Amino acid sequence: MEASPKLSNELKLAVMIPCFNEEVTVSKVVNDFRKALPNAVIYVFDNNSTDRTAQLARAAGALVIKEPRQGKGYVVQKMFSEVEADIYVMVDGDDTYPADAVQRLIAPILNNQADMVVGSRFQKFEKNAFRPFHEFGNWLVRTLVNLIFNANLTDILSGYRAFNRSIVKGLPIVSQGFEVETEMVMQALYYRYKIIEIPVEYRARPPGSYSKLNTIKDGVLVLKTLINVAKTYKPLLVFFSLGAVFAGSGLILGLIPIWEFIQTGKVQRFPTAILATGLVLISIICWVTGIILDSINYRFLEVQKLLAAKNQNDRK
Repeated sequence: MEASPKLSNELKLAVMIPCFNEEVTVSKVVNDFRKALPNAVIYVFDNNSTDRTAQLARAAGALVIKEPRQGKGYVVQKMFSEVEADIYVMVDGDDTYPADAVQRLIAPILNNQADMVVGSRFQKFEKNAFRPFHEFGNWLVRTLVNLIFNANLTDILSGYRAFNRSIVKGLPIVSQGFEVETEMVMQALYYRYKIIEIPVEYRARPPGSYSKLNTIKDGVLVLKTLINVAKTYKPLLVFFSLGAVFAGSGLILGLIPIWEFIQTGKVQRFPTAILATGLVLISIICWVTGIILDSINYRFLEVQKLLAAKNQNDRK
């Protein structure tokens, strides 16, 4: 990778910090990023905090923006729609990510090597930094995303990222909660944005700070988002796989009356024969649906590329 270029004073940098009841850590996070990126505007997005998060963030020099809809996905939607910059950094407000790594995160953006840079947590992390089952959940989501999109990512759920303007204004975020990171990655892969991962240290939360993640509830939402996005953006893979299951089941069941007919010249198990036929017909419907949706998606992708090129020319 090329050496990190110097930041131009003409570039607008934004550090965006989503917060919900982070009074223990928000001042330190704001101050750390003000030191690491003196020219950046620090935004704290307060998501209905009931403690002193907003006051302390404002006192530390951040611009505080309220988001009344509860959920990190809503916060990210507001971030991407309201903040105007050339380079964006998003980091959780819990002081688990090092501000001194931010220069390494934005370097590939400055060098036009990436549209999104993700701070990958799995090479160096403190003991107890991950809650129980979170490593397994990340592994499961990572495996499925890499399989669906033929990628090789190591951390799908990291809360430390850098973006260029193109991807911030080009991703149609619809998630409501903590599943938003999964949606961002899958949409970026679908729209063929360039993603690079940079290893960063992941720290445990300091005393008095607590996670807002619900392992079961948010895990189910992440998997639901993964399935919905895969169905929407990779219909050929999803519906062909589903069709293969139905076809395989139909063929296995169909062997019973076929073998019976070979042996006796009669078909006596009509329900089995009807079920097998129905399953094969369903599989054909799945395959046709996948082909149609994939063709539609291809046309939408072409339109998206044309609109992105037009917007880029308009900015010039």
